[in-house]
Amino acid sequence: MEIKENKMGVMPEGRLLLNMSLPMMISMMVQALYNIVDSIFVAKISEDALTAVSLAFPLQSLIIAIAAGTGVGVNALVSRSLGQKNSERANCIAANGIFVYILSFLAVAVMGFTLVRPFYTMQTKPGQTDIFNYGVEYLSIVMIFSFGIFAQFIFERLLQSTGRTFYTMISQTTGAVINIILDPILIFGLFGMPKLGIAGAAIATVTGQTIAGFEAYLWNRYKNPDIRVSMRNFRPDGHIIAGIYKIGIPSIIMQSIGSVMTTGMNLILMGISSTATAVFGVYFKLQSIFFMPVFGLNNGLIPILAYNYGAGRKKRMINTIKYGYGIAFFFTFLGFLSFELIPGTLLDMFEASENMKAIGCQALRIIGVHYLVAWFCIVTGSLFQAVGNATYSLCVSVARQLVVLLPAAYILSKIGGLGAIWWCFPIAEVMSLAISLLCLKRTWSNTLGELKN
Repeated sequence: MEIKENKMGVMPEGRLLLNMSLPMMISMMVQALYNIVDSIFVAKISEDALTAVSLAFPLQSLIIAIAAGTGVGVNALVSRSLGQKNSERANCIAANGIFVYILSFLAVAVMGFTLVRPFYTMQTKPGQTDIFNYGVEYLSIVMIFSFGIFAQFIFERLLQSTGRTFYTMISQTTGAVINIILDPILIFGLFGMPKLGIAGAAIATVTGQTIAGFEAYLWNRYKNPDIRVSMRNFRPDGHIIAGIYKIGIPSIIMQSIGSVMTTGMNLILMGISSTATAVFGVYFKLQSIFFMPVFGLNNGLIPILAYNYGAGRKKRMINTIKYGYGIAFFFTFLGFLSFELIPGTLLDMFEASENMKAIGCQALRIIGVHYLVAWFCIVTGSLFQAVGNATYSLCVSVARQLVVLLPAAYILSKIGGLGAIWWCFPIAEVMSLAISLLCLKRTWSNTLGELKN
């Protein structure tokens, strides 16, 4: 029987990229919105509560790093197998992907029981009891009940790998909307519900994730004919799992490095001012407005590039990556303009005090400079991952966040104080650009040089 060509191999590149990425970009914009709304409601409890949630960011990022990095491996292998017309192998990869996601959730749940209190003890001082208590309460719930986010990631990645990103948009939007609705109800005890405070924010988060994960499972079951997963008589395949992590581990490490960087920055900033730490947390929420669409773009780029790499179509890969660069620059330039022109307005959304605004406006204007470079590095990293050179992305990330950014932040804090620290972001991004260009040149000459058309 003749196998019908997937749209990733025949649809015009610009239209294909929008078709694949636009739903993901919209859904990730909604994700960014709910992250911001979540912090806005938490800020209404107190600045200490906002600081506590900001300090939780590294471990929350670790959860996402494990889920997203594993998904990169599953996504790339499934898309490549479909490009090679090997549907049986694609199904087997999907089943093994579900298996490793279950193991990942169990590991994170154990961490939620054992690591949260030591984690906050490390980052807070003896007098900061409210920050410690808020943080332990919030992060314990998020980690112990993280099964929803793992389910959401695996089933959404399977939809992405076959080009069905519209359904991913629906599931992600559902989860985000549920979170936004439940936040004020559970935090402040509206409509007869008990007033749960910061625990309510955590419960709203895991509830939205769980419902979104179940919905993504249903979309796969009934709307994804390219993949038919059955766990009956399943046996783990060590070769496939190794292949998933060969691609996924660099991405996991790369994003986990972000957790290390954030923890290091929090320690540096907490030594100066807890308000500065709150500003840093607010920055991460705000930057998601502009970076999340680019990450959504990447989620569409990777399967397209992987599919056409598997099919040996170099020209389609080149055209697709060019469109990707243009779209990514548009969003990051908007971020640059927003941080430079209206930083005070952005901070006002988080009940910022005058002191917080004084620190925050300066911080956002300095950090905003790195948007002019970041777009290129992010999109280029998707090419590395799609062709199996994810270690290049890892090298760029390690150099940016550990070799340059953290040491620069520490040195600048000693030389110029709090106002100088924020320059570590533009400095690190310029270095990231240089390494990305070198790795891109090597990929173009070696990996893509083997393709004929």
